[in-house]
Amino acid sequence: MTNLPQNEANDPFVDFSDVALRYGDENGTLALSGVDLSIKKGQFAAIVGPSGCGKSSFMKLATGLCPATEGSIRVAGAPVTGPLKITGMAFQNPTLLPWRDTLRNVMLPLEIVQPHRSRLRAEYAKYVAQAKTILATVGLAGFEDKHPWMLSGGMQQRVSLCRSLIHEPQLLMLDEPFAALDAFTREELWSVLQDLWLEKQFTCILVTHDLREAAYLADVIFVMSARPGRVISTHRVDIPRPRTIESTFDPAFVEIVQKIRAEIAQVRKESKAPARPAAQEQVQ
Repeated sequence: MTNLPQNEANDPFVDFSDVALRYGDENGTLALSGVDLSIKKGQFAAIVGPSGCGKSSFMKLATGLCPATEGSIRVAGAPVTGPLKITGMAFQNPTLLPWRDTLRNVMLPLEIVQPHRSRLRAEYAKYVAQAKTILATVGLAGFEDKHPWMLSGGMQQRVSLCRSLIHEPQLLMLDEPFAALDAFTREELWSVLQDLWLEKQFTCILVTHDLREAAYLADVIFVMSARPGRVISTHRVDIPRPRTIESTFDPAFVEIVQKIRAEIAQVRKESKAPARPAAQEQVQ
């Protein structure tokens, strides 16, 4: 894994410059093309767009799990040349190990990521206390010995969030983390995630289809086009924090959501429109 140096304070923490990604050979699917975006250190960014626009492909590029076909990607001031050890990730499905209890599921990254891996045996009590503290932060104190099947979907997703943050990553990547949950649980976890971000100030990139979720959590929202995906607009979310569910009814909040929804609707309309027939040549 690539260990990256700390970047300068004024430089972008995540920087994509004219990035393209094509799967397979030259005839393969072009997932992304001409992607330009910059995210500051400590910023919470969201990426939205129509299905198939390359949001998940963006995640693979930003974490170094997949090399770009064209363009350059820099994270923390250095080129991305392989998987990054400074990232944490959470997905739509919690993917907890069923044979491990909550505490040991949370501690899993400590067994893998350096320098924690080398320190885990000698400083085990400290790491256990750290895991218990973050579990308490998300309301799971007392559930350390419970296995995944003993937890609700919302509780499992809280465990997944704790696991993604236990090694104190500088960059947290979230791929539709709440999509499988009911509306009330989803909104509850928005608040949990916001509290964690306000406390720890990690840089965060959220991929989501939920525009209310994006506006609730993010400082900046990037809207992507249909495939091949590129950034077609950027929206700053200047709603004061901490935000609440009541904030989602504010006119400024509603305006942002409606504007982005209209942009994505237009993108979908254009992507489904039939190609215009070529003009026939005039016979002289």
